[in-house]
Amino acid sequence: MGLDISSSSVKLVELGRQGDGQLVLERCAMEPLERGWITDGNVEKFDEVAEAVRRVVKKSGTRTKNVALALPASSVITRKIVLPDGLSEQELEVQVESEANQYILFSLDEVSLDFCVIGPSANSAGDVDVLIAASRKDKVQDRQGLAEAAGLKPVVLDVESYASRRAAARLIEALPDGGADAIVGLFEIGAYTTSMQVIRNEDVLYERDQAFGGAQLTQLIVRQYGFTPEEAESKKRNGDLPDDFSDVVLRPFVEGMAQEISRALQFFFTSTPHNRVDYVMLAGGSATLGGLTAAVTQQTSFPCSVIDPFGGMVVGGGVRENKLRREAPSYLTACGLAMRRFLK
Repeated sequence: MGLDISSSSVKLVELGRQGDGQLVLERCAMEPLERGWITDGNVEKFDEVAEAVRRVVKKSGTRTKNVALALPASSVITRKIVLPDGLSEQELEVQVESEANQYILFSLDEVSLDFCVIGPSANSAGDVDVLIAASRKDKVQDRQGLAEAAGLKPVVLDVESYASRRAAARLIEALPDGGADAIVGLFEIGAYTTSMQVIRNEDVLYERDQAFGGAQLTQLIVRQYGFTPEEAESKKRNGDLPDDFSDVVLRPFVEGMAQEISRALQFFFTSTPHNRVDYVMLAGGSATLGGLTAAVTQQTSFPCSVIDPFGGMVVGGGVRENKLRREAPSYLTACGLAMRRFLK
């Protein structure tokens, strides 16, 4: 299963696969985290987060123990390097460590390092492209410890942006012409940060994080109606808000968020040779806000849709489908993590 531990919640997804290759959503569950328990990917309140992980595992009803987790991209150094083809695993390790020394500012004793051979290099005959990834051991051990505290066995530690791309790739393939050469702007709207990736085929053309998210809507509700932050968050999730909420609070917030997405795309256009995207895809807890896709299309003139990472999957009997459809965009990264099970 995949376990996505973000600044505002823990999300769990367990996937299975039928004999015909069809993916099955066996379980999913979510548990909120209080602000400050995790900051910038760092676990500040280990015991409290570990307890939330235990709760989400119990809530899901899973009996699976093997789990894939992820670190935010800001906590991981990744580099693509070119090495001669035909090296043994041991020779590759020596070369990778030697190359990693150039990119990593601290001692290799303090980092967890891994690599994979991507395939023949497009620019260098007889060589292969190798992806290396490194993160500080303490960050890796924190994620490992959270899983183990809940009785789980961590088998994969991924990068959040890689996991979300993996889940999105299934949906891009469902676009006309299998999504070939389509330029897709993928926005994951978190509580405090929105992550943008622009993808074409398997290449990331551009990445950027921006400091806006769904928590700002909660703050506006607190300010407008005098609720506590906890009440505001609960009412926002349940749709239990005053009659004037849509006009007074939601519409201006949605317009502001659409402007932020438009601004992020402008950064992409001015930083690269590109001047358009073919599709904008939205994920995250705030992606389903009323009017957001229309506002983004109006601001940018590009077609915009909300991503459902479980689209085309069979939904198992242990999943409440009504609740799932409302929350599905929040599970993009967790879904991509659970898909690791099926990678060759």
